[in-house]
Amino acid sequence: MEIEECIAVWYLLNNKKKKLKRRRSLWVHPMLGLRESKGTYNLLHEDLLQDPSKFFNYYRMSIQSFEKLHNILENKLIKKDTTMRRSISSKERLSMTLRYLATGCSLTELHYNYRVGISTASEIIQETCKLIWIFMKEQCIPKPTREKWLEIADGFLKNANYPHCLGAIDGKHIRVIKPQHSGSLYFNYKHFFSIQLLAMCDANYCFTFVDIGDYGKNSDSSIFTNSHFYKNLSSKKLDLPNPDFCHKRMITKSHMLLLETKHLVYPSML
Repeated sequence: MEIEECIAVWYLLNNKKKKLKRRRSLWVHPMLGLRESKGTYNLLHEDLLQDPSKFFNYYRMSIQSFEKLHNILENKLIKKDTTMRRSISSKERLSMTLRYLATGCSLTELHYNYRVGISTASEIIQETCKLIWIFMKEQCIPKPTREKWLEIADGFLKNANYPHCLGAIDGKHIRVIKPQHSGSLYFNYKHFFSIQLLAMCDANYCFTFVDIGDYGKNSDSSIFTNSHFYKNLSSKKLDLPNPDFCHKRMITKSHMLLLETKHLVYPSML
């Protein structure tokens, strides 16, 4: 047998071994089996309820907000118990997700603290975040009415002494591990891989629009022009307030959006 054939056979056999699933020696690791007695949620959550400031510090959310959010998501978070083991409760799932969002801790840390598998923690966080977005986006970031736009403009005038402003827009790079076969799509000018968050806020720093997930290599201006907000803006679907007429100067003043100077601004659309 030629050396090339030997190498090819070795490669195929080695590759086949890697694809074989490793047989589990344990159904559930003993450490994870103690979740209900020694997991962080069962040890700490009830104590946090006795101290609102500690609760807020841990979850970045008040007790009332936690309960309200749980009531909205509870039916979707509940899982059925099996003959083998009890399911993770809806409150524990929400607790784990909020702790992850509040601290940015690793899945490994949640694995040890909450006594769940790493893959289980990942699935819980992804599912819960998706449900939060589905059920809360219209409530937390509703489409502004004309009255709301005027209220935002009044806020910028009072808090920043900046008249006729409907919002401030900026972007943020969120570091990610490079997705497979993505080339340089996620590689940004700061020399790391990322997706982008583009957001607009009012004078009280509350989000009024968000666009998340664009490639890291794209500029904020290109993300803005590709966003749903821009499409609604260009098609006149945002119910923006009419320009104000200044009798003192005899000129018309349009409302505007604040962007960084390197970004594109389209005053004609406003």
